[in-house]
Amino acid sequence: MLVRKGFPVMPGIAVREAIVLDDAEEFQIHRRYTSADGIPQEVERFDRAVEAAVQEMDREIARLAGEGKIPTQILEFHRTLILSPEIDREVREEIHAWRATAEYAVHRVLRKWCERFDKMEDRVIRERRHDIIDVERRLLRNLLGSRIRGLRDLDREVVVIAHNLTPSQTATLDRDRVKGFATDVGGVTSHTAIMARALGIPAVVGLSTISQDVVTGDMVIVDGIRGVVIVDPDPSTIEEFRVKEKTAWEVYRALLRETRLPAETIDGHQITLSANIERPEEAHTAVEMGAAGVGLYRTEFLYEGAAPPSEEVQIRAYRDVIEAMRGGYVVIRTMDIGADKLVGDGTVWHERNPFLGCRSIRLSFARPDLFRIQIRAILQASAYGDVRLMFPMISTIEEVRRAKESVREVMDELRRQGIPFDAEIPIGIMVEVPSTALTADQFAREVDFFSIGTNDLVQYTLAVDRVNERVAHLYQPASPSVLRLIRRVIRAGRDASIEVSLCGEMSGDPKFALLLLGLGLRQFGISPPGIPYVKRLIRSVTLAEADAVADAALQHSDPIECARFLEERVRGLVPQVL
Repeated sequence: MLVRKGFPVMPGIAVREAIVLDDAEEFQIHRRYTSADGIPQEVERFDRAVEAAVQEMDREIARLAGEGKIPTQILEFHRTLILSPEIDREVREEIHAWRATAEYAVHRVLRKWCERFDKMEDRVIRERRHDIIDVERRLLRNLLGSRIRGLRDLDREVVVIAHNLTPSQTATLDRDRVKGFATDVGGVTSHTAIMARALGIPAVVGLSTISQDVVTGDMVIVDGIRGVVIVDPDPSTIEEFRVKEKTAWEVYRALLRETRLPAETIDGHQITLSANIERPEEAHTAVEMGAAGVGLYRTEFLYEGAAPPSEEVQIRAYRDVIEAMRGGYVVIRTMDIGADKLVGDGTVWHERNPFLGCRSIRLSFARPDLFRIQIRAILQASAYGDVRLMFPMISTIEEVRRAKESVREVMDELRRQGIPFDAEIPIGIMVEVPSTALTADQFAREVDFFSIGTNDLVQYTLAVDRVNERVAHLYQPASPSVLRLIRRVIRAGRDASIEVSLCGEMSGDPKFALLLLGLGLRQFGISPPGIPYVKRLIRSVTLAEADAVADAALQHSDPIECARFLEERVRGLVPQVL
């Protein structure tokens, strides 16, 4: 029995035989050249492959849009890559300059693109190299005449093991047969993770060697709750997890029946549960899970294409979410793009420490052209519903005032043009830097609401890179310093009579949700599938009980002991399988 630990991206348990993808049909592309007379034929072959690939993707996008489950923007991003003028130019140059065959030119060009992504320090950007690989394989399949291999023709229920499960593969899987994912690579922001959450399939990513540890036919347990995959478990372990799998599914179905119940404590205190989403399609899931609104709409996906999104494209994306929420509020965060993020037109900053560099609001100030277009789009979207505007990674009062001035300038411009918008749109900030948390009382006089981003707040407070495996054990959300900063922000918001929400991963973890409730938090931002769990917790306690838990937790000096204490206190309030 072999146990591998990775990153859980969708709760649930699956106990099934494995099917291992052979690294998604690697093609053996050898150096092949043509004659000078053969160049036009190779260019034509490339053009036909691009045309065929685009037609395939159009069919897939249309089908998936009709089903309304898998985020089609991922495939649309791949379509944009295939039609990228830069890739087109580089492939043609390869064919003309070196007389390369079309497949060899495609292989060389797109592997060079992968190398560029590999050199990026930002983990999220590095993960996008897999989108380039997916595009390469699609083009090569069409050039070499290979049939597109999917996962639609399975004859039994399985868990899928792969180095990386690409979006095009996910788009063709049989969702009634595939009961779990496990991949070598990826993180909570990878496209595999996004699709797993959209489909509601238990998934664990970032397992390093799982595709080498498993052989097709092996019995495998995918534990999407704890982020564990067990290979070749013994009979007693199989039986234990079969019971957990059944229990987990029964629990989840029971929780789903409670989605329309109010999120209120036993003693009648109303709590607001909102959804954190990355793409418009997730808004429908948020409604199904009982979200009161969207507490965090991440807009970074709009900037993944070959060019920055136009004003019209952004308005349409924001309006789709607003309409899907059926009257619920939508908090739109301006682009939270890292310093190594390619910004459509090719602008990129290479920095030694991008987490402390020109990212988020700093990048917006460095690119006022992009910032202005996004503000215009958000303001125009505000005419269609309850929209709130939020700025990321604010660290000084001057940044808030500068950002607000940009909003006022755009408002004046829209008024002159006679374009409708909400002139009273609430403006808030992410609190994810210690300098902001420590002076939250001053920031509260400048904005309409706070949203605490604990993922970064923990990282910056403890000086721990949360994606660095060598120091990951030091990333402790239950650290006394972190908890005191959170309490400080909540109190500052209460004293200033402004709303305070929390949109980090802590809010979706029942043990931390209980603590946060006791610290005074009344608005939780949670990934949609996690909303029912937290609602069950809230409906199982009184505020007095939560207050007592928070008071006791703050007395712990050891974050590990504090986490254990919280786990013990939450035991019995939510099902043990969680």
